Amino acid sequence: MKITEIEIRICKTRDSGFSTQHKGVGTGGLDFLFISMRTDEGLEGRSMGFGGRSGRMTGHVAEAIRPFFLGKDALDREKHWQEYRIYDRYWNHSPIYGYGPFDICLWDIAAQKAGLPLYKYLGAYRDRVPVYGTSLLLNSPQAYADEALAVQRKGWHAYKVHPVQSGDMKLDLEAYRLCREAVGPDFKLMLDCVGALNHEQALCVGRELEKLNYHWLEEPLFDTDLHGLRELTRQLDIAIASTEVIPGSQYLVAEWIASRAVDIVRADPSWKGGVTPTLRIAHLAEAFGMNCEIHSGLYHPLEVVNLHCCCAIKNSELFELLVPTDHFSFGLKTPIKIDDQGYALPPDKPGIGCDYDMDLIDRCTVDVL
Repeated sequence: MKITEIEIRICKTRDSGFSTQHKGVGTGGLDFLFISMRTDEGLEGRSMGFGGRSGRMTGHVAEAIRPFFLGKDALDREKHWQEYRIYDRYWNHSPIYGYGPFDICLWDIAAQKAGLPLYKYLGAYRDRVPVYGTSLLLNSPQAYADEALAVQRKGWHAYKVHPVQSGDMKLDLEAYRLCREAVGPDFKLMLDCVGALNHEQALCVGRELEKLNYHWLEEPLFDTDLHGLRELTRQLDIAIASTEVIPGSQYLVAEWIASRAVDIVRADPSWKGGVTPTLRIAHLAEAFGMNCEIHSGLYHPLEVVNLHCCCAIKNSELFELLVPTDHFSFGLKTPIKIDDQGYALPPDKPGIGCDYDMDLIDRCTVDVL
């Protein structure tokens, strides 16, 4: 089954009929790609792609990857993944989010051909996953507490804080304390520092979170600070989660696991190069008795791919959605299904099963490559 055509749409949400403006999102809205991979058997794989701060820049990254796939067999995912590493090394050097949408398209095509939802094609472990909400950057400690309580009242299973990052540790610690007071002693709370702390600050924050019974501390230092993370993991009892933005797929994550630099690894199809390496990282972590928590794909069409992966992985506890969800739910006609017990259910149609809102995607499209 040969790949005959790959269309790359560069998309911007600004002036498309809705707003994604929010502190931490950006004043210009969210850029994204929409990639369609078509075959000579009439099957089409589709994926949204991370747009970063510039959809045009990201689109041209994807355009540089496209020739690698044209004319090749859509079912040879493993062959392509292995050979692309060499192709990329010869002066392509695509960013961590470059290859992912293409790999997602390949899995979409294969699952459609098999007539199975992607999570069933991968080998299902479950058919629903508990949801947790993750904050954006809010303006006050009380705003975090109010949002944590709102997430709890929705019946979701946990809430994760992205701190104000004002440089005022007292302000951040107040937010963590107010969240705990708002939701009670047993509701799961997590913190994602996005690499903003030095070692002394991270140690201080970690010890406070232990007193507050937080579930994990995520990216307290930069993912690349292997020594610092290893020391922090040794010094703290709270679980340390990291690795979401390091390149190298399972090859580098293996070192973070083997050296006990982290207690939990992070991966997702958007930033780790697709479904193929995400599963590898999860299975590698499982061999060491460690969880692989799937990192948010931001846009809900990519969250659906995450959900399929979560349903095929035993050692992944929770399914992440950024809140407010309406900033990121664009691109789907049918929203992600969440039941009244706070569990997300994957689509049951063949392939990824997204019901894309093509009218909106058309409005967002500023260029087609």
